[in-house]
Amino acid sequence: MTRLFGTDGVRGVANRDLTPELAFKLGRAGAYVMARSGSGRMVVGRDTRISGDMLQAALSAGICSAGVDVLNVGVIPTPAVALLTRDLGADGGVVISASHNPVEDNGIKFFGPSGFKLSDAKERLIEEMLADPTHEVPTPVGVNVGRIQRVPDADDRYVAFLKQTINLDLKGLKVVVDCANGAAYRVAPRVLQELGADVVPVFNTPDGVNINSGCGSTHPNDLRQTVIRTGAHLGLAHDGDADRLIAVDHRGELVDGDQIMVMCARHLKAQNRLPKNTLVVTVMSNMGLHIAMREAGIEVAQTAVGDRYVLEELLRTGATFGGEQSGHILYLDYSPTGDGILTALQLLAVVQSTGRSLADLAAQMERLPQLLENVKVGNKHRVMSSPELARAIKEAEKHLDGQGRVLVRPSGTESLVRVMAECRDENQMRQVVQELVELVQGL
Repeated sequence: MTRLFGTDGVRGVANRDLTPELAFKLGRAGAYVMARSGSGRMVVGRDTRISGDMLQAALSAGICSAGVDVLNVGVIPTPAVALLTRDLGADGGVVISASHNPVEDNGIKFFGPSGFKLSDAKERLIEEMLADPTHEVPTPVGVNVGRIQRVPDADDRYVAFLKQTINLDLKGLKVVVDCANGAAYRVAPRVLQELGADVVPVFNTPDGVNINSGCGSTHPNDLRQTVIRTGAHLGLAHDGDADRLIAVDHRGELVDGDQIMVMCARHLKAQNRLPKNTLVVTVMSNMGLHIAMREAGIEVAQTAVGDRYVLEELLRTGATFGGEQSGHILYLDYSPTGDGILTALQLLAVVQSTGRSLADLAAQMERLPQLLENVKVGNKHRVMSSPELARAIKEAEKHLDGQGRVLVRPSGTESLVRVMAECRDENQMRQVVQELVELVQGL
């Protein structure tokens, strides 16, 4: 059976891979699996992509055809869908988004009633239902079909939740916030303004096609320039669905997820709010993070790439804080999923409470030189299973002789193979990456 669900739901090019027909089937099967014996309601939200209306209409029709009501929260960040699923007492939630991917892509991701991502077992059950033409979902008629209800205060509920996670105001702080022309465009500037910050919003005019286009957490150059030009204390960048955060200090220097986790973990430890004295990260985290955490007396647990694996390790160990270098960071004390706006508020709370600049705080971690290249491939699984690639990776590690590391892995959501190396010797690092990239391109 072909797998539909990847590491972050069902993804693909909208109207080619992820069609309205597939969205309808996913909605119908998802509603049957999740809501057949509960409240009979599911929360549905989306980001700002032009294909979002089309897919939401089809998905919602599928849910309603199974006799389940749709609570439509409209354009809203992915973590807000998770939160509202829990707070509205729904049986599940669905977000239509492809996160940081380009506009032609879209995705469908399910949340369980507690706001956590749907379990692998339930994802497989949905896949089996779609693959088996003999499996019939009960078809209610008349007054028993589902209805679509708008949730007019969805933004208000989410903003109220965010504001109660910090207990100080942001007066005196000038912040540039890049909304990636995505789902954060209303909420992110609003919550910062209501907490007293002087806010300069950028890329907050979505038109359906400009999401993540030269902006957001994966394209921070304009943000860096705006911070310098406006004299802001710092800048914040989200991605298309606002589950990530990358920051920029007053000099325009990038502060990535690793650095954010280091300063926030130290702050949590100082407040006795770091359960198990542990930070959970993925194999992509810079060696500098491990050094900084060792110096701070904080344990580091490491997982495969993907926030779902970070979440699994947090739940397994009883730790509550972790994330990825990309800025996908989880605070389980507050939210069941990664939340870029929540992370931004926690970071700003560290800045305000310590009275130190973001640049000064970020210097607590020395980031070893790291080079990451994304290589487009036809079949990432065939490339990754190549014996020739395995031999080349071993040779590269031998070449670095313990002074760095190499990581080659497939993207969980795109047809890419990511080649990464870290090493104090930048020339050596570039050579290793170039050789591996050329090999991957030829496989």
